[in-house]
Amino acid sequence: MLSMDLDGYLIKDKPYYSQTHNEIALFEAAAANRMPMMLKGPTGCGKTRFVEYMAWKLKKPLITVSCHEDMTASDLVGRYLLDAEGTVWHDGPLTLAVRYGAICYLDEIVEARQDTSVVIHSLTDDRRILSLEKKNEVVKAHDDFQIVVSYNPGYQSVLKDLKESTKQRFGAIDFNYPDPELESKIIVHESGVDKKIADKLVQISERSRNLKGHGLDEGASTRMLIYAAQLITQGVPLEDACNVALVLPITDDQDVRNALNSAIAACT
Repeated sequence: MLSMDLDGYLIKDKPYYSQTHNEIALFEAAAANRMPMMLKGPTGCGKTRFVEYMAWKLKKPLITVSCHEDMTASDLVGRYLLDAEGTVWHDGPLTLAVRYGAICYLDEIVEARQDTSVVIHSLTDDRRILSLEKKNEVVKAHDDFQIVVSYNPGYQSVLKDLKESTKQRFGAIDFNYPDPELESKIIVHESGVDKKIADKLVQISERSRNLKGHGLDEGASTRMLIYAAQLITQGVPLEDACNVALVLPITDDQDVRNALNSAIAACT
């Protein structure tokens, strides 16, 4: 029986997810062994949707934390707060997941300060405990608790990367953009655009991805293609939709914009 604290974190409707390799079976095996998992791949390739799908499939609550550089350990584990009755402890998202058996998903974990991410170490080995030092409590992880993190290796740097002592506590699954046929199918499903338009958007994305390292940090993601398709279903011309959803968000360099616009024109 789930605690009332986590009822709202259950995913009741099946998320749409198309498998690209064998990631579903791999994650199921990891979950059965309570193995911490790391999802590695570019922005907008489906990592978060995959976690949502697996939480639904495994019938586990999912607590998602979007990591950022100002996030503190207290943001994860909890803190004392004042209310009408005085000072009361409030569990953070990580502590809720540990107590009641949810998947805790730390999205883009490298964005968090390294001293913050260290708090998960005792949960990612055979101890499976979380120390609440301010509360003088040690919480033993629920049997159904699992921690999952994601990050984009393309943005690694000396200052923004996981410590080796953290990386080696996880199993990992590599993600990338789907093959063209599958990506087109996903765009059709998510936007309602016809397949001919979806195929054109995939062609444009491939050309933009070829510019990675030549003026672009990353090409157009699957998510961006869906945004463009959604604009098209609202009557926006393809070139305008691509400019709004694909070109302007990813670069301010006029030469790169011109190259992308040329690629769009060639595919229309």
